[in-house]
Amino acid sequence: MLATVPRFEEFAAPSHWRTVDFISDLHLHLGDAATVATWQRYLHSTPADAVFMLGDLFEVWVGDDALAEVGSFEAECASVLHAVAQQRALFFLPGNRDFLFGQRAAQHCGLHLLSDPCVLQWRQQRYLLSHGDALCVDDVDYQRFRLVARSAAWRDAFLAQPLAQRRTHARQMRQASEARKQPATFYPDVDAPSAIAWLQAAGASSLIHGHTHRPAEHTLAPHLSRTVLSDWDLLAQPPRAEVLRLDGHGLQRIALA
Repeated sequence: MLATVPRFEEFAAPSHWRTVDFISDLHLHLGDAATVATWQRYLHSTPADAVFMLGDLFEVWVGDDALAEVGSFEAECASVLHAVAQQRALFFLPGNRDFLFGQRAAQHCGLHLLSDPCVLQWRQQRYLLSHGDALCVDDVDYQRFRLVARSAAWRDAFLAQPLAQRRTHARQMRQASEARKQPATFYPDVDAPSAIAWLQAAGASSLIHGHTHRPAEHTLAPHLSRTVLSDWDLLAQPPRAEVLRLDGHGLQRIALA
């Protein structure tokens, strides 16, 4: 089964940009101060003119109103993003963990909110950007949940609940997800024919995505490729934190851990 070919929004990089960074799957949460600290240092020190965050920046996002909760983890992260947004352009494309991140939160943080997927026009090259979960078509159970959870009815019903109740639901869902994981479990990867169809429809030659936590470069067909971003986990052994950097020399991976 092929993933549905969506409509592609486009963004042209300004001519004065020299460097662009891509990151994804940081899964920031209160219990991982090391990853949060590395993320904060990176944002303030990167030489990039713009940073594209391609989903799952947060372990969970239960609604933009969480920003109004004084001292909340979301409010602290928003403060970091707002400060960095004064230095360089920040773009955010929500993932499967933080798909409820909306325009209200984006404005509060100083982020440019992107649709999934979208096209970045960089000089003479077109890059297709996505979180990547919609392309994992063989993950049937997840795709069924995704279809329901992205509906307006599901969103409205979930966001209508009190914030504390939403936090409890999110925690229970996350615990259930972790309990289902087994060390030898194989999780479906991005479907190559679907990725090719997206690239051809977008007129792009390279797909950049996250979600799968399997950093690699794949040749899909002649002149068509996909690059998978690394997840971040400073508590892992060995720790993981990597940036994909695009400049005049092309793409390169920058290890931060």
